Amino acid sequence: MQHHNNKIDAGLLGKIVLARFLELPLRAFDLLVTRTESCAEFAALRPWVTVGQLEGAQVAHHAAHTPQAQASPVLGVIREASWGLMFIYYRDSYAREYRLDEEGVTNLMSDPDFPREQANLLRRLRLINTRNRLTHALIQAVLASQATYLRSGLGLALLPLTQAEISTRLRSESTLSVVADPGRISRLVRVLSIALPNGEAVPLGRLFPKPRQVHCHFVDHVIKREKAWILQGVLCEPLTDEAIAAILKREYGIRLSRRTVANIRHDLAIPDCRSRSQRMNYLAATEGFSTLVPLTLQALRTVVPAQPGVYEIRATLGSPVSETKEGCLEKSAPPGPHSVVYIGSTGDLRKRLGDHLRGSSDNVLLYKHLVDGAARVRFRLISEGWRWAERDLYRVFCETFGMPPPCNRMSP
Repeated sequence: MQHHNNKIDAGLLGKIVLARFLELPLRAFDLLVTRTESCAEFAALRPWVTVGQLEGAQVAHHAAHTPQAQASPVLGVIREASWGLMFIYYRDSYAREYRLDEEGVTNLMSDPDFPREQANLLRRLRLINTRNRLTHALIQAVLASQATYLRSGLGLALLPLTQAEISTRLRSESTLSVVADPGRISRLVRVLSIALPNGEAVPLGRLFPKPRQVHCHFVDHVIKREKAWILQGVLCEPLTDEAIAAILKREYGIRLSRRTVANIRHDLAIPDCRSRSQRMNYLAATEGFSTLVPLTLQALRTVVPAQPGVYEIRATLGSPVSETKEGCLEKSAPPGPHSVVYIGSTGDLRKRLGDHLRGSSDNVLLYKHLVDGAARVRFRLISEGWRWAERDLYRVFCETFGMPPPCNRMSP
């Protein structure tokens, strides 16, 4: 009977151990480094081990005073310096490098009585060195490749970049003492996040977008501009996929087929031009409305007439409200389901809006949106049939945005 050797090759085993070590989450890695430096075996090896920092690496000044249990899951933050972008690590452990007295360590390990625990510790120190050196080289390469995006945080500034390209670039650098193959880089990218200059934390994987991911940003950008163009009168109707492709080619040098634009739009859950055109119906239905005015007692006395009509109240939902000077008129802005909170009609606009403002209109939810004094209103005078006008406006709003205004408790 033939017996198979179940022992794993030492070289293969080392690669497996390193691969798993590279996948350690930042918190676990920081805790491992802390425990390593506080154990008895590390103290016994101190004559042959110098604790240092990666060349060119910088660590936040407060890192040494931050409790280990609260180690940040973000590797560090990007800052602008006089010479360009720089990276500041949040923890000392992320930039740690151990310099070994190789001759002394070789002599120690040649001793048959050399403790196994110390030998294991030496292997762990080399693993920490390998991970930190590779991470530092990876971060520096990313700073150079995606500098424009890192400064702005804008998706349009991202460049297509593969981990294989970064691997080739790092392996061509003679100064890097570790092997930067794509597999090792992939493992690091999966577990690391960094903070942009504006404080936003992003996974490192975002900095390695495929061309299609970059194209998604551009298609989304053009469709968002489309709304402004329609309001400005530049466009009469939403853009077709073919028109979007033409704009991308003309303005950004991106060549996409109409079919590709349609596929990307589908991935982004953006309706086609016909459906987007229907969503503009509410703007048409409110044509002829007044400009937005602050919903205040002064505005009611000076701007809003005591005549019949339909009206729309806007308030900010879920975010701070910007201050509006009393009495100042604002230009109309495209409404959305998160700004229009109520649609109504009345035989006396001034009285009815005053009732809303004082909380005497028996609509508690609406009053909660008005008490901070930042709500705004616009209206259209209608001498007859104002109730029917309200019903039509309410219906078009629901068809346009897929939901009624949040403070309309029932359909008119």
